[in-house]
Amino acid sequence: MSARLAAPAGVAPDAFRSLFRAHPAGVTVVCADAGSGPAGFTATSLTSVSIDPPLVSFAIATGSSAWPAVRDASSLTVNFLSSGQHEIATRFATSGIDRFGRPTLWSRLETGEPVLDDAPSFLRAVVTDRIEAGDHHVVLALVVDAETGGDHDPLVYHAGGYCAAAPLE
Repeated sequence: MSARLAAPAGVAPDAFRSLFRAHPAGVTVVCADAGSGPAGFTATSLTSVSIDPPLVSFAIATGSSAWPAVRDASSLTVNFLSSGQHEIATRFATSGIDRFGRPTLWSRLETGEPVLDDAPSFLRAVVTDRIEAGDHHVVLALVVDAETGGDHDPLVYHAGGYCAAAPLE
C-alpha cells in the first residue's frame, strides 16, 4: 500500500488575485428564478464547454445572494453585456440592493426565466450539474435557446475595472 501525498496548499490568495487581475474576461449577468422571485449576479467566469451538445459553465460563490436561486432553478439565462453597460454589471455585482428594481429593465421569457431587456444577446440554458469547488460552485448548463441580437463591442473586466475590447486592426 502506498502512502498518500499531501495536497499542496496552493498559491497565496494575493498572488492568485494578482494573476487573474491581468487576465481579461467577458462580463455577463446570470439570472434565475426558483420560485421566490428573480435573482442575478455579474459573472466573468462564463466559458463554452462543448459545441455538441452546446454546454456552458460558470462559477458562483456559495455565499452569493443569488446562489439559492441558481442552486434550485432548473434553468437560467446568461445575459451578455456590451461595452456601454458597465452600470448594469456594477448593479448586479452590488450586495444588499434590489438588483431587479429600477432602473433595471427586465422581463420574463415565455418559459419563465428572467432576462435583461437591454442585453444585446442572451442564452437560455437548462442546468445539468452543480459541482462544489472550494468556496464556489461550478454550474454546467445545456444551452437550449440563444438570441444573438447583432454585433456589439463586449464589456470586459480587466485589472479591477470594466473596459471595452477592441480589434487590433
